[in-house]
Amino acid sequence: MRDISFSLNDKENLVITGTSGSGKTTLAKALCGQLFMTGDLKISYDADNGLLPVAVYVGQHYQIKNRNNLIEGYYQQRYNSADNENSFTVTEELKRISDDEHKIDFLLNELSIAHLKNKPLLQLSSGEFKRFQLVKALLRPVQFLVLDEPFVGLDVTGRKKLNEIFTDLSNAGTKLVIILSTTQDLPDCITHVLALESRPSLRACEATLPLLPNELNFENAILMKNVTVKYGSKIVLNNINWQVRKGERWLLRGKNGAGKSMLMSMVAADNPQVYANEIYLFDRRRGSGESIWDVKKNIGYVSPELFAFFDRNISCFDAIASGYSDRMGMYRKLTDKQIRHIHDWLQAFQITDIAHKRLSDISSGMQRLVLLIRAFIKNPPLLILDEPCQGLDEYQTKVFVKWVDDICAQTDTTMVYISHYENETPECISNVLELEEGRIVVTNILFRKKKYIIEKT
Repeated sequence: MRDISFSLNDKENLVITGTSGSGKTTLAKALCGQLFMTGDLKISYDADNGLLPVAVYVGQHYQIKNRNNLIEGYYQQRYNSADNENSFTVTEELKRISDDEHKIDFLLNELSIAHLKNKPLLQLSSGEFKRFQLVKALLRPVQFLVLDEPFVGLDVTGRKKLNEIFTDLSNAGTKLVIILSTTQDLPDCITHVLALESRPSLRACEATLPLLPNELNFENAILMKNVTVKYGSKIVLNNINWQVRKGERWLLRGKNGAGKSMLMSMVAADNPQVYANEIYLFDRRRGSGESIWDVKKNIGYVSPELFAFFDRNISCFDAIASGYSDRMGMYRKLTDKQIRHIHDWLQAFQITDIAHKRLSDISSGMQRLVLLIRAFIKNPPLLILDEPCQGLDEYQTKVFVKWVDDICAQTDTTMVYISHYENETPECISNVLELEEGRIVVTNILFRKKKYIIEKT
């Protein structure tokens, strides 16, 4: 990224958008003094408007410190009650920023998470944590606020409310710079858009995807009977009955905190409460002697939580290869066939040039693509794609949705797909399960199919 020039006057706010890897996050951090830069950067603060004369960057990723002030985390941590006891609650963490209880309560209500006041941070869903992250940023009003992908993970209601909050902030004197991979959520207060460009990170794939046959025989990929999950007195899932037959493609939807990710944790062998319920995966009851690895070997999985905790110090090639063992690193030697298969997938996605780069050295959007390939690599009979398009730019999203449809057209892969955006929903979806406060409110409705057009570049 170089030779960037722009200026903003009073009551003017900027969105920075562009393709994955174009430098959006780099520019955002540079504006707040977090990265070295050359050239001139001048921010004129108003000494009389009552807001803090500082520039604050709110990233799209987060880290949670426990009561021992240590940053520790692992993927299944939120399901471990002992770890939850060592986690600050929402209110406790916010009081580390401000002791203004009235303002804390006001912001929690504004973002519809007042009911989470006493909940441990580790138990928040990705969408709930995004709302909490925004409350934390708004507790100390500043004159210059830079937010990186603030709408990621938010449901329709949350996105609408955040739009209103941005307008209020702008009217109160805060200058906003917002990073967006797509412009479908362009806030009303935005006056300028800066589009960054880079070479295309991927192109529509015309070649046949390198899919291998899967010979697992089963009638039901998922069968749940009266499944209930509690944490203390809080019921997270309430009497769930759900049947997913082989070859079906389901959309799982609901507001932030409705229980979607918790439900999928019961399928993906991450939640120990699965053993207290009657759940069958691939016609075998959980807890009948199988290991979690016996379950995971038949599931391709990607989620915001997996992305948050994945080891970014390994190469992209090794990250994809870890999908064979269902761990977050390389713990076994690959066969020649597996090595060739990984290269075939990289070639199909036309990203062979990143194979030996560290995950940390590529953009967030490309990191997500690598983890998506990881989910596909073993051609699992069940795909669980939880918000798979988070962080992808508009073109990447269109291409990825087409790939999912191609995979489903060429195989009998069963799929559960989670998204808050209609334009991210593949055409192959035929059934819907909707949750509200842990209960099923809609099930087994034929889904309206949509068409997607991929423009060649």
